[in-house]
Amino acid sequence: MRNMVWLLASILAASLNAAAGAQDIDWQKVDEVFGRKAAVSGDAHRYGFPRSDLAVTLDGVAIKPAFALGGWVAFRPAHGGAMVMGDLVLLETEINPVMLRLIEGGLEITAVHNHLLRAAPATFYMHVGGHGDPVKMAGVIREALSASKTPLASTVGAAPPPAVDLDTAQLDEIIGAKGQSNGGVYQFAVPRRDAVSEAGMQLAPPGPMGVAEAINFQSTGGGKAAITGDFVLTGDEVNPVIKALRSNGIEVTALHSHMLDEQPRLFFCHFWANDEARKLAQGVRAALEKIAVVLH
Repeated sequence: MRNMVWLLASILAASLNAAAGAQDIDWQKVDEVFGRKAAVSGDAHRYGFPRSDLAVTLDGVAIKPAFALGGWVAFRPAHGGAMVMGDLVLLETEINPVMLRLIEGGLEITAVHNHLLRAAPATFYMHVGGHGDPVKMAGVIREALSASKTPLASTVGAAPPPAVDLDTAQLDEIIGAKGQSNGGVYQFAVPRRDAVSEAGMQLAPPGPMGVAEAINFQSTGGGKAAITGDFVLTGDEVNPVIKALRSNGIEVTALHSHMLDEQPRLFFCHFWANDEARKLAQGVRAALEKIAVVLH
């Protein structure tokens, strides 16, 4: 009983500290550093850095930035400052210049790898993390991105994205979750049933913090779609999900970690297919049924 009381008190203290930290942070200054407004969910502030400058194709499909080229960083209050984590989309020649500036600025590199296969030009994904003053960390990230050709100008006022040419209501029904349109792509972010923490802080909301099951559909015409994303898995879920995807004609393109000391230990399984959208949604649903998520 004494241990339970101590645990509850610790959770309450962490929540109160996070709430106090949220009030202390001047998020407008972070916005000013990045030159754009954050998408705010709860106490998480997420900034998007899509690689709209790149013309990437995969198996003849022109990849939309929101489909697989959407770099991002997200901040939330933590331990008297803020934690940051993110995923930067880079060309091979950009990896070392960006990494050097991040290291010099005191941020951590938590992973560098591919998410796709056969894409031209090849793209790589640098996962970053850190804790401290959010304005200073934002400055380091912006300076690092300036070593790449990542567009840093605000896209406010840009032309509206095209409509998603898919039966999205049908996709919602099959997947068992509600998706949303973003940049001409239909996206799902299915949260895990159990909480995920990093450095003693819960990563919530899970979608903005990069720990939801991410599933993207991009229309390729005639009721077909390309799909990609990543399943967030515990070790015992990895091979059941791989088998479910492969048995439904969905290619597994990468399996790796994104973080360093998350609890529980997680693995990220990336995938790709281009086929009839309904068929692929059924394959994705078969994989989701192997994971500890809540579906309707």
